[in-house]
Amino acid sequence: MSKKKILLAEDSLVIQNITRKVLELNNCEVTFAKDGRQTLDKFAKEHFDLIILDINMPGMDGIQCAKAIRNLTNLQKATIPLLAITGNAKNYTEHDFKQFGFNAFLIKPLNFENLLQTVNLFTQ
Repeated sequence: MSKKKILLAEDSLVIQNITRKVLELNNCEVTFAKDGRQTLDKFAKEHFDLIILDINMPGMDGIQCAKAIRNLTNLQKATIPLLAITGNAKNYTEHDFKQFGFNAFLIKPLNFENLLQTVNLFTQ
């Protein structure tokens, strides 16, 4: 079984490291980006099965990045599953996340069981 390739855009090193360990134990290969711009750069050069985007990042945030991905002319890339992670979920509704282009969202602090279930749902 091949590894699922995940691009994780998160500016917190603590969240990056914990999330990577959990995902790697579940047959995922994780690449990091520190903001939306770096996410777009890495995504342009490489294939991923799922992108996890923190909503609040310096520079280009997760919402701006999701909109940029959904507007790509390459339909295969434009339709990649996008998962939002946020500590400010109360500021947004599920409808808001769908409008921004996300397939799903998770609230911080992350429940890693929910994370794995969501990753598995979108990387079958």
